[in-house]
Amino acid sequence: MHSITLRFLASESSLLQAGRVPGGTVLRWVDEAGYACASAWAKGACVTQFVGGADFVRPIRPGDLVEVHARLTHTDEASMSLAVEVRSGAIDGAALLDVVHCVAVYTAVDADDAPRAVDKWSPETPGDMALAQRAQAHIDAARAAQ
Repeated sequence: MHSITLRFLASESSLLQAGRVPGGTVLRWVDEAGYACASAWAKGACVTQFVGGADFVRPIRPGDLVEVHARLTHTDEASMSLAVEVRSGAIDGAALLDVVHCVAVYTAVDADDAPRAVDKWSPETPGDMALAQRAQAHIDAARAAQ
């Protein structure tokens, strides 16, 4: 599986900031979806190596339907790069709106937490190729800034 979508309602019991779900909670959801996608591809445990490029464009309100979509953009010997998108909106069936887009990198690990090989995945469609290029540009820029 090279992609996964999690859908759920934003909890009324979340620690709210001015009636909004905190950005840290949203980033936790990003990591959970990324981990699920990467672990499914790797057929085992993974660790988060990097999450970055998050640009929040609108808040999530308690009671909103939330959709977190993670998909592979590239694999290396032991790591997987993903694009993660979060959308939300009213549960009444209206279109979900963008909340945040970001990139994440996960490394597959063995029982001793050492990196282990993963199956290769490469983008095939023009859309997948363009997404892979954008994701890699975000990762490269973040690493250069360190």
